[in-house]
Amino acid sequence: MRSMRALRLVIAVAVAAAACSKERREATPPSGHAAAAQALPAQQTDAAGAPTSAPPHEDETEQHEALPTKVRLPASVVRSAGIKTAAATSDSLPATVDLTGEIAADPDRSARLAARVPGRIVDVRIKEGGRVTAGQTVAVLESPELARARATLASAGARARSARLNADRLKSLEAKSLASGQEVSAAQAEAAALDAEVAAARQTLGALGQGSDEAQGGSARVTVRSPLTGFVLSRDAVQGQTVDAAHVIAVVGDLENVYFLGRLFEKDLARVKVGASTEVRLNAYPNEVFEGKIETIGRQLDAAARTVTARILVRNHGDLVKVGLFGTARVVVGGAEGSTKHVVVPLSAVTRVANKDVVFVRQPDGDFELHPVTVGRTAAGRVEILSGLRTGEQVVVDGAFTLKSAILKGTFGEEE
Repeated sequence: MRSMRALRLVIAVAVAAAACSKERREATPPSGHAAAAQALPAQQTDAAGAPTSAPPHEDETEQHEALPTKVRLPASVVRSAGIKTAAATSDSLPATVDLTGEIAADPDRSARLAARVPGRIVDVRIKEGGRVTAGQTVAVLESPELARARATLASAGARARSARLNADRLKSLEAKSLASGQEVSAAQAEAAALDAEVAAARQTLGALGQGSDEAQGGSARVTVRSPLTGFVLSRDAVQGQTVDAAHVIAVVGDLENVYFLGRLFEKDLARVKVGASTEVRLNAYPNEVFEGKIETIGRQLDAAARTVTARILVRNHGDLVKVGLFGTARVVVGGAEGSTKHVVVPLSAVTRVANKDVVFVRQPDGDFELHPVTVGRTAAGRVEILSGLRTGEQVVVDGAFTLKSAILKGTFGEEE
């Protein structure tokens, strides 16, 4: 009975506290989040009393800033940025064939840096993916074989100098009839033989990657240097590692110009020719185009895939290209495909702003106007414009990046 009375007392106290709290909230003016909540419009209800949804963004006081459509630049900026225009033309693009493939380094601009002597790696000065310059030290090895080669050179050099002095001495004595001609000939032959030993010892050191000046130090260390400027494509070397003479410490490649190895099906062999223009698009960079030409077409057909390899030399830009990237090469194979003509501009005229394809059109008053466009096929460095541009309009073909930067800067505004 006492517990029931206690429970009723607790419930009564809770109800009274709730009533007081409600009176305080109604008497206090709204502030902070409460004020913000009061500023929202009252919830709408239908005839049945059910809540209805309000139109979206009714509570927003400002609309999103629209993308600027015109850019005006001083004439000096236009000149310094190298902005150039060309008239949009009406044309039909040539027929093309698509080849899938991947990027490979130019074998004539690559190097496999072998140890060349058995030994132990004591220092590695490169990182995989890093840049190296011609003559830069890649690694240092300690090699007993190199120590023996240097000792052989030093010994042969000392004996050759002694033999040459002896031959010269006997030659002077022969002039005074104090030495026979046979003695002089024997001394000269010995000096020549020792000179040959010195030359052979120097060649041995050269094969080990050491010059004659380095041989003077008498060190047992071999310095491995990069023969070209490029990037470290792979590395197989750690400090303390024991290697043999054939061990490849690193592979270095110059990626300024690379090959795209396209798979050319036998059904297209008669259409694709050496020297044909191509546009390579890599899966990693779908909006980037790498222009090139077919340099060679393989002479052996892959029996399983029924393809030959078309080697397309492309120029890297922005250090984007990496060995092994997959993509597609579009190869020009003949005349115009079909009779339908479209507005055509160079590929360099099309850029992307706010995830849209756009071109910049120069107006008679000098302003540059942004035109969103719909693009079609591409071939031979040109692209079809299906909408957004008229024939004869002056489009920017060089320097579009400067105008794009000005447009984007205008969307950010100035914060003071």
